[in-house]
This record gives sequence, C-alpha cells and structure tokens, in this order.
Amino acid sequence: MSNTLMEKWASNQEVLGTWLSLPDSHAAEIAARVDFDYVCIDMQHGMADYQVATVMLQAITLTQMGTPICRVPWNEPGIIGRMLDAGAQGIIIPMVNSAEEAVRAVDATKYPPLGQRSHGPTIIGGRARSLGEEYYPTANDTNACIPMIETRDAVENLDEILAVDGVDAIYVGPSDLSLSYGYGPAYSDDNEEYKEVLEYIVERCNKAGKVAGIHSTVGLAPNRREKGFMMQTISGDVAALAKGSYRDLQDARAGETGDGSSRIY
Repeated sequence: MSNTLMEKWASNQEVLGTWLSLPDSHAAEIAARVDFDYVCIDMQHGMADYQVATVMLQAITLTQMGTPICRVPWNEPGIIGRMLDAGAQGIIIPMVNSAEEAVRAVDATKYPPLGQRSHGPTIIGGRARSLGEEYYPTANDTNACIPMIETRDAVENLDEILAVDGVDAIYVGPSDLSLSYGYGPAYSDDNEEYKEVLEYIVERCNKAGKVAGIHSTVGLAPNRREKGFMMQTISGDVAALAKGSYRDLQDARAGETGDGSSRIY
C-alpha cells in the first residue's frame, strides 16, 4: 500500500500536518478532509486510548487524504504493533535517546529481517487485499519509523540514531528539548543556543539522508522551513478549536460578518 507521506519525502517535498489530541473520530475525519499531508493521533499526551485511536484511524483513512500516523505513548513494541495493525502508516516514538533505543523502535515497526514486528495485520492487511495488494511485502517500505529527538542526550547521540537502518525520519519535540537544555517548556527559537541545536539537527539529518521533522506552529513555520525542516506539524484540533472559537466570538462581538468561505464540508 502506498504512503504519500513517504513518497513526498523521497521526492524532497515539504510535508505539513496536524495533531489530534481529542478522542473523537468525527474531529479526526474533519481534520483529515482539510488535506494535510499527514494527520497524527497523539496517544502520549492526547486523550485517545487504543480503542478510540483505532476508530480515529478508520475515520482518517475514510477520507483518503492525509496519511494517518500515530504518536504512541512510549517505545514499547506492543502498542506500536497494534497501531500499525490498525492502519497507522507511521509511528512517532517518544524519547529515543540512543542508538539502542532507536533499534528497539525499528524492531517494533518493521518486519524481519529489518525488525522484529509480529505478523498479524488483520485490519490493514484486509484493506490491502481489497485493493488487490498484499500488505506484508511492502510494509517495511511504507510504514515510517520516526524516533523523537527530545533531549540533550539524543542530540549528542544523533549521528548514531540516524545511522540505524530502518529509521526513516526524526521528529523534534521542541518543548522537551528546550527543557533538557535548561530553558522552559515554551518554544525557545529566539535563544541562540537552542537555535544552533535545531540547525545542527537538520544538518546531521541532511548528511544522513533522513527527514528532519518538528512540532511547530503557523507562525514558526517559515523560520523552521528556512532552517531545513521538511516535516512540520503546524496545526491541531485543540488549538484550532480554541483559536477559531475565540476569533468567531470576537468578530461577532465586534459586529463583523463573514462570507462562510472557511467552511470545509
């Protein structure tokens, strides 16, 4: 089965995505229909458990638009395998700080001989067969393993992490990375040391031929694009709901009118 996210990476195209923290399949479908390059279900700090996340994956897949990926709670093979079996086409794995931990992430994400993922893709395998395809032969090439770089240790071990066969991209968690360097959890892009760390991460990714991704915002996207990040999460359900509702309320109170052009369904 094809993975448009990875196809865009292969052709050196920037990808922009959204983040789902709320445990709701309808919100997942609406977000996917915006046509982001990827839609990520956050099971680490979001509120979706396994049962809800699988239904959210169905909703995203239904749209045939954004590539469905998932941030799992931790670098643990059970949940990684279950989310892939349920239809995720990429796994973001938190707090990968060493080559050994990157190997564990690959082992859980990829089938032998590259990894040690157990074979039993009941749902995603059935979807493949409905398209006249088989899931197993191409799964290692179409399911992305994306370790998170979130600590000073991870940065110091970055070359070794990137050298692990089966790591397709890395994803910077800017808040935890900022905390690890002694700053607050707010994005510290205006801090010179932190700025140099982000630039170093991109430089090492480029040298290794791996995609550099980062959690971002619309406002930060141009700066991080200039740094060389090719994968940015620039929106999310919680932020969009809050910002959109606040804007509508303020516009209504001010007596402003709209033309309905923001409707997406």
